[in-house]
Amino acid sequence: MPAGAAAPKSAPAARTLSTRGARVAAEYLRKILSARVYDVATESALQPARNLSKRLGNHVLLKREDQQAVFSFKLRGAYNKMAHLSAEQLRQGVICASAGNHAQGVALAARRLGCRAVIVMPVTTPRVKVDAVQALGGAVVLHGDSYSDAYVHAVELQKAEQLTFVHPFDDPDVIAGQGTVGMEILRQHQGPLDAVFVAIGGGGLISGVAAYIKAVRPEVRVIGVQTVDSDAMLRSVKAGKRVQLHDVGLFADGTAVKLVGEETFRVARLLVDDYVVVDTDEVCAAIKDIFQDTRSVMEPSGALGVAGIKQYVAQHKLKGQTYVAVTCGANMNFDRLRFVAERAEYGEHREALFAVTIPEERGSFKRFCELIGPRSVTEFNYRISDARLAHVFVGLTISRRDEAERIERHFVRQGFATVNLTDDELAKQHIRHLVGGHSELAADERLFRFEFPERPGALMRFLAALHPSWNISLFHYRNQGADHGRILVGIQVPASDGPAFTRFLKSLDYPHVEETQNPVYRLFLR
Repeated sequence: MPAGAAAPKSAPAARTLSTRGARVAAEYLRKILSARVYDVATESALQPARNLSKRLGNHVLLKREDQQAVFSFKLRGAYNKMAHLSAEQLRQGVICASAGNHAQGVALAARRLGCRAVIVMPVTTPRVKVDAVQALGGAVVLHGDSYSDAYVHAVELQKAEQLTFVHPFDDPDVIAGQGTVGMEILRQHQGPLDAVFVAIGGGGLISGVAAYIKAVRPEVRVIGVQTVDSDAMLRSVKAGKRVQLHDVGLFADGTAVKLVGEETFRVARLLVDDYVVVDTDEVCAAIKDIFQDTRSVMEPSGALGVAGIKQYVAQHKLKGQTYVAVTCGANMNFDRLRFVAERAEYGEHREALFAVTIPEERGSFKRFCELIGPRSVTEFNYRISDARLAHVFVGLTISRRDEAERIERHFVRQGFATVNLTDDELAKQHIRHLVGGHSELAADERLFRFEFPERPGALMRFLAALHPSWNISLFHYRNQGADHGRILVGIQVPASDGPAFTRFLKSLDYPHVEETQNPVYRLFLR
């Protein structure tokens, strides 16, 4: 180890199992060993995440429950529960409430067992999950904004139609079915194992996994992962009783549960070692990490385990450990991918946003661009709005979180007032798309779209090619990861300079289209 380097910290030890906890683990061990899941489920792969492991300095394994027939672990618990029903119960039919993945498990189990299945889902459920349930023969009823709302309605229908309720998590048979995930992990990896990270919604998966692991290898830590806006289990454990959330976030819809189960709370409180809470940006970054190692796209809840590992490693400064993350679902709506791709850069601390104020005078725009230097520009938005000062919205690629603060100080030292917007939700979600508008100062403005090869330094070369004789009144650029960059530029060109400006355009080695007469420009920007 180099002189002066800080030694990695020791990993926290697993909690000492109480007599009561050992009894619960043993109770579930018997149920898990006899669970009936393999009529519909497969033993999913335990796959090394080589790129992520190298970057974190720890050995990371992915338990690929996203590879099940319904793209999540939920069919295990659903089938195990339904396989234990009587012939009369199956004849009457079953009902469940689900945000999507449990619904697919119940529908698949019902088709296999030849019974009717009514599925109540929140209206916020991604369409891909609704379509999948209907394709499996489930009768879908959409009700409420969250799982908890759908649950209340499902209970009413269950009583009215004398159906058997198949709970998504708060049922011993369901928990035992999910526990087979933990059984497979220990069978597939019999070497050193420091911790298993499991997403928590209602708590069925982590209860089953924790019960098996603590019964067989109690030294292995079981760590639950929740989102900051759906952390009902953590709040309940801290309070010593179940706590119901008023609202839950819907980005990770598979874990958006307002109230955890009675049984899952009992088991998790006794057997789960620790909890990690992650935000949306960290989840998006984890989706990207998993994709880079597997070429598979997780749904947000499916990536919570990886997000938890990354935060845990950073917090405790750990190296050389072995971790498993259960990638528990891949029912991702395609239209979410754009949001995920954009926000992943923040979760990885790879992009910083700034609001920079520069003098509204010729040359200052170019001087600021030169100050950016060789850094890769991810976004550049500007609209003339003041005769004295210009406010520029800038995105830059960074390699670590504290780099944004250093860049801010550097800009300020050079005379440019700067606000670091990297952690500003309003800026990330909305303002970046709203910079612009009408301007009375944009006299003689002509609007152009330019294309240039998207490679390091290409944007700066483009800016250097612009003639200083004409003022830039509008500038919009966003790196979209394509082969060619696209820039929208407003340039103030007096009518008398028309011939010179035409010659200037011909001298540029960039394809361009004039949009001055475009009705969209005239409605919203002119």
